[in-house]
Amino acid sequence: MEYWILFGVFTLLMVVGTPIAYCLGIASFATIVYLGRPPIVVFQQLNSGVSAFTLLAIPFFIFAGDLMMRGGIAARIISFAGALIGHVRGGLGQVNVAAVGGIMIPQMKARGYGADYAVNVTSMAALIALLLPPSHNMIIYSLSGGGRISIADLFTAGIIPGLLLAVALGITAYLVAVQRGYPTEPFPGFGKAFRYFLVSIPGLMLIVIIFGGVRSGVFTATESSCIAVIYALLVTLLVYRSLSWGEFVHSVLGAVRTTAMVLFIIGAAASFGWLMAYLKVAPILTDAISHLTTDPLMVLLLINVMLLLLGTFMDMGPLIIITTPIFLPMVSSFGVDPVHFGVIMILNLGIGLNTPPLGPVQFVAAAVGKISIWAAMRSVWPFYLAGLIVLGLVTYIPALSLWLPALFRG
Repeated sequence: MEYWILFGVFTLLMVVGTPIAYCLGIASFATIVYLGRPPIVVFQQLNSGVSAFTLLAIPFFIFAGDLMMRGGIAARIISFAGALIGHVRGGLGQVNVAAVGGIMIPQMKARGYGADYAVNVTSMAALIALLLPPSHNMIIYSLSGGGRISIADLFTAGIIPGLLLAVALGITAYLVAVQRGYPTEPFPGFGKAFRYFLVSIPGLMLIVIIFGGVRSGVFTATESSCIAVIYALLVTLLVYRSLSWGEFVHSVLGAVRTTAMVLFIIGAAASFGWLMAYLKVAPILTDAISHLTTDPLMVLLLINVMLLLLGTFMDMGPLIIITTPIFLPMVSSFGVDPVHFGVIMILNLGIGLNTPPLGPVQFVAAAVGKISIWAAMRSVWPFYLAGLIVLGLVTYIPALSLWLPALFRG
């Protein structure tokens, strides 16, 4: 009966449109009451879920990203990318893949690109940032796996899949642009492109500093997030001199709001995940799948299908916290490396961010593009297919995720 209460209350609240954090918290509370345990257990687990020191990296990385956007770092990197590939058919689509940002949607519409094309390129390109350092979802996965999975290895493991996804989406954007006859941008010349590169170097160095510092062991992921904020502030204030006081305040407030929302969800999901461990949901599910197949390839296929389905109506953070304790022991028993599985999970659930009925990334991009979600979904399938192909390659070619971490370790 307790399983019905836990998942039944959660599903019912989801159906009526309750925010995900409350769905998780109320379902946990109802189950604890039914089991006759002290209700304070829910709040203890919630507090425990947000008390990990490593989680401090999340607000600082969010803050650093906002500073990059508002302080002009991202705009200069986009200008460099545009100078290199803007002259290709559908070049702004390629730049959008490199930029990973909604600021490109209005620019693309103004230059004659279809709103649905701009929205779909932007929403699917957002998945690339989930795989490349510094991805806070990698940090959440590491903590959900018991804190024993190296964040440095996860950051490194996501690079090749992230670049592979960028290439796949870039090719797709080009093919769709050719099919629709979209315009090209004039090539500014090698001299101007080189000047754009020089201007963008301070911003590009931020990624090098974060990845290099964590990978070399000079500082931890949490320390690197603080360094990222300091570096972004120095670049925007002293080098580019493009960050106003108002923009700085907006960055702080935006980081605080986003952090509060993310940590509340993480805490509620931690309570829900603790209950699933208490009720032994993972062994039950493992046993059920083992009766279906013992082939690791089929197990990964089944898990991918389940995660894709779950991703259609649940957000990424809670799903990582809830499903990692269930699926990680299962795939580990079949010989799947935890770092490899982390990349599979992040990419899989990232695709879910673009899949209705929830699809938050797709909804936000459609709102920026001022079109309906259904108008965007009618033409998203080439980009969605590209994402699924990359997911298949990452799932069944472990070297795409594991070769680079092994290279840095050895």
